[in-house]
Amino acid sequence: MMHRTILPEPATDAHSDMATDSPLYYKNNRLKQLRAFYQVVRCGSISKAAEKLFLSQPSVSLQIQALERELDIVLFERRGPHLKLTPEGEVMYQLAEPLVDGIDSLQETFAAHFGKLDSGDLNIGAGESTILYILPEPMRRFVTLYPRVRMKLHNVTGRDGLKMLRADEIDFAVGSMLEVPEDIEYEPVVNYDPMLITPLDHPLARKFAAGGEVTLEDVSGYGLILPPSHLSTWRIVKYVFQQHNLTFKVTMEAGGWEVIKKYVGLGMGISIVTDICLEGSEPLARIPLTKYFPQRSYGLVSRRGRFLSPQARRFIEILAEEYRSSVAGLPGVE
Repeated sequence: MMHRTILPEPATDAHSDMATDSPLYYKNNRLKQLRAFYQVVRCGSISKAAEKLFLSQPSVSLQIQALERELDIVLFERRGPHLKLTPEGEVMYQLAEPLVDGIDSLQETFAAHFGKLDSGDLNIGAGESTILYILPEPMRRFVTLYPRVRMKLHNVTGRDGLKMLRADEIDFAVGSMLEVPEDIEYEPVVNYDPMLITPLDHPLARKFAAGGEVTLEDVSGYGLILPPSHLSTWRIVKYVFQQHNLTFKVTMEAGGWEVIKKYVGLGMGISIVTDICLEGSEPLARIPLTKYFPQRSYGLVSRRGRFLSPQARRFIEILAEEYRSSVAGLPGVE
């Protein structure tokens, strides 16, 4: 049986900003109610939401109680010290988020319609490869156009990036995804080809230079340098080799394409990379593997239903302009 949320009663001391006010104060203040509810969900507790809103805990509690009472619903169920949304609370949060975010960013949104972005924050999550090879030019353009927007680039990948995305600690992420969860949207931006890299004097490099075909069976005879096994590159390599009834051996795990290129150049192994990381000046042999491996896409990763701020939408537009041939359907891009 569902029980109505029991939240702390308002304090009666002189320091409570609403202690002497009638609960009728909260009647029909729907935006305040929604903002209090929204921040409690975002922050995970009434105390943290109160700090965020510069209100007392009893004030936040009364706002939520009034919202529940007026709509005749229960928004939270208590499980020990933690608040958990009821099904009605989940729906209310989905409805409240764009309304609260839209009102709170009204001034910035209005200014953005006239090409002005003089303030605000933009938080982007991305892995090292994306930060090094995809984002530099869009970042440079954005900072040049909007120097007063506070930008923060978070170096995160995989589960850590999704965790930040779901907690709204970042506006969106840019990266590569193989499996997309139901609550996440992924829009490819640019594709890169798979490439085998070897030292210049490697037997496979000489075979390729002489016009011979380098097969996956050839590759299986040499030790590979790959990113850590929990990342998607390893899974792709494993899947492709299994599909061809072949095995592979890894002589070294190394984080980051730049590190991998360095150690391949030193003759410590060969590697399978995407040509996103190859600028052409490296002392390495490059052998296409498009016959065996699919192209790798990098794109926009966002939480489904997430309200995009004017700053986020403008950055996405710049990202789209930079890679226009592959960005049909990006949110915020006409």
